[in-house]
Amino acid sequence: MTKYKFLLILFFFSKFCATAQNLETQEKNFEQSFALLNSMLVDENKYSFKKAVLSVENAYLDNQLDTLSFNKQIKSLNSLCNSIINERELKYYEKDKATVNKWASVFEVMHDTIPVNINDTIYRYIPFGYDFNDVFGHNTKENLFVSKLLKTRKGNCHSLPYLYKILCEELGTTANLALAPNHVYIKHRSVKDGMYNTELTSGIFPIDAWIMASGFVHIDAIRNGVYMKALNNKESIALVLIDLADNYNAKFPNNDGTFVLKCCQTAIKEYPHFATALILKAETHKKQMKKEQNQDKAKQMLLDLEKEYAHIHELGYRNMPEDMYLNWLVSLKTERNKYENKNLNTHALRSLLTSKKYPALRSLLTSKQ
Repeated sequence: MTKYKFLLILFFFSKFCATAQNLETQEKNFEQSFALLNSMLVDENKYSFKKAVLSVENAYLDNQLDTLSFNKQIKSLNSLCNSIINERELKYYEKDKATVNKWASVFEVMHDTIPVNINDTIYRYIPFGYDFNDVFGHNTKENLFVSKLLKTRKGNCHSLPYLYKILCEELGTTANLALAPNHVYIKHRSVKDGMYNTELTSGIFPIDAWIMASGFVHIDAIRNGVYMKALNNKESIALVLIDLADNYNAKFPNNDGTFVLKCCQTAIKEYPHFATALILKAETHKKQMKKEQNQDKAKQMLLDLEKEYAHIHELGYRNMPEDMYLNWLVSLKTERNKYENKNLNTHALRSLLTSKKYPALRSLLTSKQ
């Protein structure tokens, strides 16, 4: 063997080893994220939706997410929420006023252009907008991330409600995620208004009829908690677990399904009628079945798969085409008068903040008035 050939072989071998080591590190990041999420399900004292979301996004980004910047921006938004709470009087007088005040402040930060007085100069805080580009994360999962939303100020029905929940929890209150076909929104219950919906993609409070208007919400899906259910914190972590599994599939498209199924089974344990988890579990079994060489085993896997799909159908789940989803989403704005909850006092008063100094907010003030 010539010296040149030996060096060439050594080069490719080193490159192969480096690639293998890199893949092992990437997979380790996902395992660490799973361990964190699972610990939150086992011990409620460890629960943190912010940490859960951060760990999942960081795993996909090969542990390269700027977590300091992420937390700094959350802290700044939290500071702005507290400023709103302290600087304006909420015209709501029920016993849960303190809680409603926090929800209102987060909603205002998410959707209102807010004038902020810093050293007698008025700046405008620009709220978050909707990004119609790659709303399902087909091109890259990053388009579904809260970190991307914080960076670009534009998000979708995944990142916007996630950020809303994070900010509510940073204020020491709750926010319940809820599901519709291909969609995530917020459900609150107040003394005055009872249970009501908060829609972060359009910034209004739609009645349940809007969800039903999609045409893909079977009554069984509502009865079984597939859709329109106010999810508790453990069920919300189940959602994040499936985000982790989806990201893993995107990162390792030729995986054997073991990690994905572990995520699915853990999520389903906490949220048995979580259709997305049930579907991902079935689709993963389908991939495994196609690779199975033993014909008898493959036939049994097919029978089991048919039962899985039948169960999903019995729960009331119906697949909603992506183009129809987008049309349905736009209908909330084009038919606002038809679907907006007119009895609901939004409580988000657009008042001028009068405090003189908000140094933590400077990075959020995008233009001077």
